[in-house]
Amino acid sequence: MNFDEFTGTVQHRLELPDTGRAVRAIRATLMTLGSRIPEENAEDLAASLPMEIKWYLTGAVEEHGQRFDWREFIDRVSEIENVDPPEAAHHARIVVDLVHSEIPTSDFRQLRDMLPESEDDENWRKLFEIVDAGGWSNAHEVQTGGGPQPETDSE
Repeated sequence: MNFDEFTGTVQHRLELPDTGRAVRAIRATLMTLGSRIPEENAEDLAASLPMEIKWYLTGAVEEHGQRFDWREFIDRVSEIENVDPPEAAHHARIVVDLVHSEIPTSDFRQLRDMLPESEDDENWRKLFEIVDAGGWSNAHEVQTGGGPQPETDSE
């Protein structure tokens, strides 16, 4: 997947009116994620992504390996993207799901292992809700009522 396909996919999934907003959502999510994880892990995660997307996890990050919880993550994404926190959380989940589909399973597992999934404020499991639901298409079908419908007797 190249940069245009990646941003176009995010734009479509988030139903954004323009590419600029999709790029802001990607940048906000990945820069903040890159700040949270160690530099070498950010580089591993970014290796399979388009060069322009890779930059947000690696080169655009001033300090890797910072310690902050899920709420702080969302606050930072919200501030960078200039959207409210619930929208930032939704955007982050969509971006992470697309990243998941583009990178090796081992790199994604490594990311999850770095982020605590406890029941308190460190509950990073919330970031992976769409991935855990089977990916965007499955999660989207559940939200919209799409997917296979039960058979009805027409007699």
